[in-house]
Amino acid sequence: MNRFKGKHVLVAGGAGFLGSHLCDALLSEGARVIALDNFITGRKQNIHHLEREPRFDLIRADIISPLPVSLQSKRRKIDQIFNLACAASPPHYQANPEHTLLTSVVGTQRLLSLAETMGARFLLASTSEVYGDPEVHPQKESYWGNVNPTGPRACYDEGKRAAETLTFDYERSGRVNVRVARIFNTYGPRMRADDGRVVSNIICQALAGDDITIYGDGSQTRSFCYVSDLAEGFLRLMACEREIGGAVNLGNSIELMVGELAARIRTMVDSSSRIVMRPLPVDDPRRRRPDITRANKLLGWTPQTPLAVGLKATIAWFAHERERARTQPAASAAHDGAIPA
Repeated sequence: MNRFKGKHVLVAGGAGFLGSHLCDALLSEGARVIALDNFITGRKQNIHHLEREPRFDLIRADIISPLPVSLQSKRRKIDQIFNLACAASPPHYQANPEHTLLTSVVGTQRLLSLAETMGARFLLASTSEVYGDPEVHPQKESYWGNVNPTGPRACYDEGKRAAETLTFDYERSGRVNVRVARIFNTYGPRMRADDGRVVSNIICQALAGDDITIYGDGSQTRSFCYVSDLAEGFLRLMACEREIGGAVNLGNSIELMVGELAARIRTMVDSSSRIVMRPLPVDDPRRRRPDITRANKLLGWTPQTPLAVGLKATIAWFAHERERARTQPAASAAHDGAIPA
């Protein structure tokens, strides 16, 4: 497909799990891609394979600071901006809550201002966390949410809600053509082993033969979308020429209990790990499933990857990473390139 052929696209957070897959998808469609990343949670190994790609550039910068002059040059052309720049897993975004909040608020404003200057279309990667611990199920885009504004997750939840506010205010004032995607649980290769999210946690523990930790009683639910499906949703939303009229949920509508997920992964890995229960974290949602009617009607989008297929690929990737770390520990650490928060 050539939806993005010849387009100049900026991906903020381009070295992250989602961002790097989006860069791959854009390049495969003929775009010229600039990845912007501060490498707090992004990793060099995610984009190492693009180093010799002539249509790919990497800029190391943090969007809470003034954007690099090179991005704002009159000679620079930017047609589209994807804002994926923010730590997305609770252990990472809670490690530096001030930076998390500023990334969503100050960073989003800086990128919106750049989009206005460049006449670029702007897509904000928001989150299902804006629904909080939902009292409506499944979650439609019209639901305003049930968020604790002062809890330990608020730096991310409220940060993304504020980012959406900024984005739609720029749209209402006619300054930028915008898109907002609310992402539900996504998994796949290039997840960090230490990101604290349920799929990566369970896979890594099962591969190591460690106890598999379930927070809560295992009955809480999530809906898991494979990363390539989500990337396609991003592309369709950005390329859509129809009037969007608000946020769009992107996620898998198949709901699964976390305890069942753990049992499936343990079987697939052929692991003897025990499943152990730990207290549920503060404000952790009990149920989560997107209503993706709008995405289907507007974009013709639904996830295509069965959970068994996606988990198999993700397990294989983590197994390969474990082997690489075991046989080449120094090279593996150097290749990672992450910077401590």
